Amino acid sequence: MDSKLSAHTSALISDDTLYRSLAGALQYLTITCPDIAYVVQQVCLFMHAPREPHFQYLKRILRYLKGTSEHVFHIRPSPSLKITAYSDADWEGCPDSRRSTSGYCVFLGENLISWPSKRQHTVSRSSAEAEYHGVANTAAETSWVRNLLLELHIPTREATIIFCDNVSDVYLSDNPVQHQ
Repeated sequence: MDSKLSAHTSALISDDTLYRSLAGALQYLTITCPDIAYVVQQVCLFMHAPREPHFQYLKRILRYLKGTSEHVFHIRPSPSLKITAYSDADWEGCPDSRRSTSGYCVFLGENLISWPSKRQHTVSRSSAEAEYHGVANTAAETSWVRNLLLELHIPTREATIIFCDNVSDVYLSDNPVQHQ
């Protein structure tokens, strides 16, 4: 099965109500299952006109959930208030619009507190640009978390660390003088 879904792959499915109902239910499930956030975002892109490969993808998610039903999401007390984030993006991930999808996860201590996956608004000219947009969104989220903790009178003493897997972004973040 191809992991890149397209809006124009085959005929429309006969029962789009079932598709929308299942995709909507999966959206609520991402609140406690961060591991399916990206794939659920992908199937929800086609709720207006679902096709057979989209429905197959949705059933694959359901089979995955059935096989991992013993995995549970825990939030435990943590002595640390260190904010750590991980960011990633795919370049031209959508075969129809050529836009990238980026996502990140933010940890407060040992607890995962935020994990969105979103299609970027613009078409990136390189993988470094797509990754940099993802890192910028991650930085905005971690700033929001820091400010929220400050408003709750729980200031964090340590610097926020954001990890990304693109060396170009690390160099760009280190020395933005030579870049636009």
